[in-house]
Amino acid sequence: MTFTGGAAAALARLRADGDTPVDISRVPAREAAERELSDPRYHENDPNLLQRGLDRFWEWLDDLFGTASGATPGGVLGLVVIVLVVAALVAALWWRLGTPHRAPGTTGDSLFADGPRTARDHRTAAARHASAGRWNEAVQERMRAIVRSLEERTLLEPRPGRTADEAAAEAGRSLPSHADDLRLAARAFDDVTYGGRTADEPAYRRVEALDTALERTRPTLDTASPGTPA
Repeated sequence: MTFTGGAAAALARLRADGDTPVDISRVPAREAAERELSDPRYHENDPNLLQRGLDRFWEWLDDLFGTASGATPGGVLGLVVIVLVVAALVAALWWRLGTPHRAPGTTGDSLFADGPRTARDHRTAAARHASAGRWNEAVQERMRAIVRSLEERTLLEPRPGRTADEAAAEAGRSLPSHADDLRLAARAFDDVTYGGRTADEPAYRRVEALDTALERTRPTLDTASPGTPA
């Protein structure tokens, strides 16, 4: 039986006086070697847990790329070409679709993002954007003017975080003759705010006309909020 390192040291300790070898069976010899090798001084230079984990990761990554390159036509060069093509497709999609936007209906103040302002303030901002041809911003500000006006008339309870869709649904109950137009206006707001779409002048004029019509419409009394002015 041949022993090396710590095992040899273990056997050396088992020698009798005069360096006479002591015959021992296989199992006791193995146990003696294990006890010797468990001594901390034999493990002072072992890699730590993090280093062992990193070594395993890099080994796995190397095996993964090795397998992929072997299965890819052209070997490593073919694999590199495929990776570059995928990266180019992702970049093209990102450029085409833009930065992901928060979906409508998520929590947060998605309608009023710039602090409390009056309906008149929002109408003034909408008109300024419209005169400059910034139809996206004009639609957004006009929809905010509609919702703020309904809050000022107590047809809607002021509520942080309300979305355009929620405001349209709530307002449609007290203004049923304009329920469909309110939903369309909310959809136009969502399209330009979250959907990456572009509004035009007709889209803005529809929201503007709705704002004007709502100002002249009396709410349905049996569905109006308490305290609605006559």
